[in-house]
Amino acid sequence: MEVSGKHTVLFLCTGNACRSQMAEGWAKHFGGEAVVVFSAGVMLHGLDPKAVTVMGEVGIDISAQQCKLIEDLPLEHFDVVITLCDHAKEECPYFAGGGRRLHRAFDDPPFLAAAVGSEEEGLGQYRRVRDEISTFVEGVLAGVIGKKSSVSG
Repeated sequence: MEVSGKHTVLFLCTGNACRSQMAEGWAKHFGGEAVVVFSAGVMLHGLDPKAVTVMGEVGIDISAQQCKLIEDLPLEHFDVVITLCDHAKEECPYFAGGGRRLHRAFDDPPFLAAAVGSEEEGLGQYRRVRDEISTFVEGVLAGVIGKKSSVSG
């Protein structure tokens, strides 16, 4: 896969169902043509429909994104590899194709939603984590794109 001149970013989580899928959606939104974004998991859980719902609420459609395992990725090197949960960090302490490595653990929306009383309260947990991931991804991309652009330009 040719990504010449673009920044490559990988988001890793346990099942590539929710947090990493939301991060991929946000990174595509914020990074535009400057980034090539992937997400993957250490196991597959299937795309979480509630993650699709809450991302759609902010105008980002992740419904066509596919769940992937790390070994299914088309690249061997990424400018930035970001783990979004402690389990992914523990399972992938070293990613051979990774450049810069970042970790930021986010709460697991399906777990939190299961502990509350109503569907709406559960979606509230998804929305909170969605918004936290948005802020994080926007900041990371500003740093990645800005740093690499200043070096090359």
